[in-house]
Amino acid sequence: MPEIIASRGAQVGLVPVRRALPTRGRRTVGAWCFADHLGPASVTEDNSVDIGPHPHCGLQTVTWLVDGEILHRDSLGSEQPIRAGQLNLMTAGHGVSHAEEATGRYRGDLHGIQLWVALPEATRHGAAAFEHHAELPQLDLGSATAAVLVGTFAGTASPARADTDHLGVEVRLAAGTTVAPVEPVHEHALVVLTGGLLVDGAPLGPGAIALLPPGRDELPLEAAEPSTAMLLGGTPFPDRLAMRWNWVARSNDELDAAEAAWRADDDRFGTVASPLARIPFP
Repeated sequence: MPEIIASRGAQVGLVPVRRALPTRGRRTVGAWCFADHLGPASVTEDNSVDIGPHPHCGLQTVTWLVDGEILHRDSLGSEQPIRAGQLNLMTAGHGVSHAEEATGRYRGDLHGIQLWVALPEATRHGAAAFEHHAELPQLDLGSATAAVLVGTFAGTASPARADTDHLGVEVRLAAGTTVAPVEPVHEHALVVLTGGLLVDGAPLGPGAIALLPPGRDELPLEAAEPSTAMLLGGTPFPDRLAMRWNWVARSNDELDAAEAAWRADDDRFGTVASPLARIPFP
């Protein structure tokens, strides 16, 4: 049976947020170290998620929408709308900043998930980068379809950068039972975005995360109605993480240095050409 833990609720402007990871007793699933289920919320052309410039280091941001549009801007000069079914992946490395804004043209529901991946020692001090994938590989799983955001799933590989052995897959299920093939060396988590599932017979809906240890090669998912879930997995992360605000590091000294750089507005995190106000350290 999976361990099912309730998410923590919050509000980001117009958008309700359910924070599934990190949670008490579990900081990572593979290299995944953060999962915020966003919405659904009704937004307008000029009033949406609207998160001003803020810094990151030591991680990748993985943005996935079920409905809606967001405009991404970052200190690398990227300006990229993301729509449902598309992937934005930003590698922070030593430091980057970005903003997430209304697109100026979308009105309707906004619904998705914001994920972070902890970078390994080999790349966490490296250069920042950004990539956008308008199309991702899809595969059929009987009564379900899967979009492979990151990593390799059932022999199908995503084109997105992955610095560790981890995977992220959106699974859209019709009513019925689907058996998802998984890697025995991976630990896994499921976050339901719409509908509801039985995972090994345990009920799971929006507002909770199901955690599954390594040691299995398939995962049965039963849906009573059309449902959408995010499957996360990966080899257990070898390092103990230190996290503060939007930073992932290995020690408090590293976090203190990132905080000092953002407070000083030095060049470590760059500048974002955004009309929204820069977010101060809380």
